[in-house]
Parts: sequence; C-alpha cells; structure tokens
Amino acid sequence: MRIIFMGTPDFSVPVLDALVDAGHEIAAVYCQPPRPAGRGKKDRASPVQLRAEALGLDVRYPASLKGATEQAAFAALDADIAIVVAYGLILPQAILDAPKAGCLNIHASLLPRWRGAAPIHRAIMAGDAKTGVCIMQMEAGLDTGPVLLRDETAIGAEETTGALHDRLSQMGAALVVEALAELDQLTPQTQPEEGVTYAAKIDKAEARIDWAQPAVQIDRLIRGLSPFPGAWCEVSGERIKLLGARLTEGEGAPGQVLGGFRIACGSNAIEVTKAQRPGKKAMSADEVLKGLALGESLS
Repeated sequence: MRIIFMGTPDFSVPVLDALVDAGHEIAAVYCQPPRPAGRGKKDRASPVQLRAEALGLDVRYPASLKGATEQAAFAALDADIAIVVAYGLILPQAILDAPKAGCLNIHASLLPRWRGAAPIHRAIMAGDAKTGVCIMQMEAGLDTGPVLLRDETAIGAEETTGALHDRLSQMGAALVVEALAELDQLTPQTQPEEGVTYAAKIDKAEARIDWAQPAVQIDRLIRGLSPFPGAWCEVSGERIKLLGARLTEGEGAPGQVLGGFRIACGSNAIEVTKAQRPGKKAMSADEVLKGLALGESLS
C-alpha cells in the first residue's frame, strides 16, 4: 500500500521499520519539528526524523496541519492510508479524510481504557494486570474510533514504563502490519461506552514520593514514572530518582530505612532496585549505596 507515516518519538520507530520491511511504499513521513534539547539547547531532530532520513524517505515536519496549504500537500500524496503512532498533533478532519482508506492509529492500551496521552504510565500506576495495543480507525474524538485489531499482554510485577513501552512498540509494529494485510476482511468494532478512562499527561508534581502511602502505591508510582520523569525523594537534601522497585516485607515509620535500600511505607515496604543521583547515570541500588548514605529515613 502507499502509506503516509505519522509519528515522532522512539515508540514510533519500530512501526516505521516494520512497514518498510513489509514492502509498503512510504509516500512521506510526518513528524514533529526539531526541538531545542540538551545543555546547548540546539535543535534536535526526533527519532522518527532521524530514522526516516536514514532510510532515504521524504520527511515533513509542519508545525500545524490546520492550514489549507499543508492540507493540500498532504492530499496530493494520494495515499491509500495513513498510519499514525504518537505523532503529537491533532489531525483536522481534512487530513483524516484525505487517504483513500482513512487513518489508522496504533494506541498503547486496551481501548476504551486509557484514552489519551500517557496510557503506559497510567496502566502501571493504576496497578492494571494487563494492557496491550489497539489498531483504531481515527475519527475526530480523542481515541474514540472503532477498533480493528487488539493484542494484550500481562504487565510484569517489576516492569517499568520504559520496559513496557519497548514491548508495546514491537507489538504495535507487528499488529499494524497484520491489520494492513487483512484490511478488507476486518470488521471495525465500536468501542463500548463502559470502561472509558483517560490517561492524563504526566505532571511532574506527581513525581514526589509520599512515604505515608501504602507500599503497593509507591511501587506502582516508581515503576510507572521510570525512566521519565522519575519518581523522587530527598536523601540528605539531595534529590534522588528511584527508577526500579519491588514489594518486600518490613514495617516501620513512613520513610524509615530498614537496611540496604529497603524503605518502610505507610503500610509494608519497598526495596529500591535502581536509582539515579543528580548529574549521574542510573545505577543499581548496590552501586548507588556505595557513594550515598541513606541515613535513618528518607523524605
């Protein structure tokens, strides 16, 4: 098929590769414009832009698709279909209608659960036992379109958003190739009205750990916000990101250090398995403790 691909971050790159490997023609790749990043705040191309350029594809990164000129340029590509995954811009109706078979979105949740911006984070933070990916026909609403295919997976007891992100990206890549191969035989399934939840964008204010919360909630927070933005606490005035954890046995005052990197919570305890000090790379808990004294309690 002749495809317009629309995506921006790392999550989208395996999908682009899978479409190319499956023999589809990529008419153009749309992604977000380069953004200032790093200490020098120089413009940095997105992962999708870098990969598309390496593949020799036509790359476009308009700041908006609302204008008539951009919409005409999109329609002129005469695509059979558009594949959208974590693109980052709302698609006007004229864009949705331009490809012959419309636009398909790869969404990293089991719709209608976790519509919106941060479905992977929210699934872990909520303690969901499973999640997955859906191939959805796009319409004007936020992730409200009918679903063509879905694939689910269990969320591991110690799995972080980073690890689950990578698994779901690969699942989405395989599933969209399957959807395109069977497109004429698939029956779109309207999403049920029951069970709708919204995965709000992560607010950094959510990231500070409240040790008075139950261990199960803190464990989910740490894993759900790893690697970004990273749940954090203070150790001797130093902000430490906690990036991996597991539930463990132990009781004490909230924030009390129980030995090693085991911390008492409002009920029960957690064991930190991965952490990051300011200006340093993420390390195992054992490595962090070689240069950091936790003291009697964390705040």
